[in-house]
Amino acid sequence: MLLYNYIYVYIHCRVSYRSAPPPHSKATRIGAVVVGGAMWWWVIWHLWHEPDHITGEFEYPDPAKWTNTELGIPRDDK
Repeated sequence: MLLYNYIYVYIHCRVSYRSAPPPHSKATRIGAVVVGGAMWWWVIWHLWHEPDHITGEFEYPDPAKWTNTELGIPRDDK
């Protein structure tokens, strides 16, 4: 078990042990900014255009207006 732990630490932890990890590439940083910007645009867009999803102030349908066909109730032809 001790040998397994030593091998695991040697293989997986040697890159950043007592040193900073290697910096990300410029493409990775730009991609992160683009994806983060797109995510925030999507969130703010939907909060602005569809606030009912957050506030819950939407018109609830009146069940009395539903027909038997819409509810899946078969006709009673007796």
